[in-house]
Amino acid sequence: MGDFNFNNFKPPQIKLKPKVVIIFIVAAFIVITGVTTFYMVDQTERAVVVRFGQFNRITEPGLHVRIPFGIEQNFNVPTQVIQTMSFDFKPENLVRSRWANVRESLMLTGDLNIMNVEWIIQYRISDPRAWLFNVENRESTIWDISQSAISMLIGDRAIFDVMGRARPAIELSARDLLNARFNEYGLGIVVTEVRLLSIVPPAGPVWDAFEDVNRAQQDMNRLINEGREAYNREIPRARGEAERMILEARGYAAERVNRAHGDAARFIAVHTEYIHNRQVTRARLYIEMMEEVLSARRDTDLIDHNLSNFIPFKGLGGGPR
Repeated sequence: MGDFNFNNFKPPQIKLKPKVVIIFIVAAFIVITGVTTFYMVDQTERAVVVRFGQFNRITEPGLHVRIPFGIEQNFNVPTQVIQTMSFDFKPENLVRSRWANVRESLMLTGDLNIMNVEWIIQYRISDPRAWLFNVENRESTIWDISQSAISMLIGDRAIFDVMGRARPAIELSARDLLNARFNEYGLGIVVTEVRLLSIVPPAGPVWDAFEDVNRAQQDMNRLINEGREAYNREIPRARGEAERMILEARGYAAERVNRAHGDAARFIAVHTEYIHNRQVTRARLYIEMMEEVLSARRDTDLIDHNLSNFIPFKGLGGGPR
């Protein structure tokens, strides 16, 4: 084989007809025009449209038209999405703050105790224009202002208040304070919730002492809850028993009163009949009394009291003896 001479090599020439070139250019123009003219805004978003880099308008969700070829550009902002920023001070979170070399979770309370505080904030973008243009480092600004506000609120309270009853008040105050600060900076966001995740002392002897205090408080709360549970269980039962005894006493009283009224009415009726016919009434009363006495016992014997010896006359309930 001979050597190939590159100097004599000529690439194949593709000849395009002017009509094909024109069609290609027109098609590319149409595609670029369509892509740069129409844009879509999601239901959870609002679009900020700029013309030559200057704010022009805000558009609602749906399909919209803009001036093509980059003259107008849109920036979709998620205004209906609740966003969360976590202040748990892990390495991946600390890089966002300009104070990354500081132990930001350690805060000083009002009674000069050190606490390790972690929290989250949830916010929603309320003004997409302000969110895009007013502040350059938005996340860093949110981070620093939040850290400053929580530190101030923690520093105004004693350590046991921070760990206990003042916790909800700190969260509400932090939300209001952050909204006021963010409005001053013109961030265009609204803080919906601030939640304190962990408030604990640093590791070491202080931690052990606080653990003992926490266990004592938990035992106290457990005993209080058990006492309340026993109270709630016994008091209704005692009240029910008292109510039952009262009802029984009232029933017994009503029964005795009614029986007394009946006996009195019967005595009056017998007395009236006795006045009208004393002999008949006396005999009837005697017969009724004997019937009541003899019916109370079985195998009763009738004895003639005039006999000198104890001889049965007739055995009631059985044959003669």
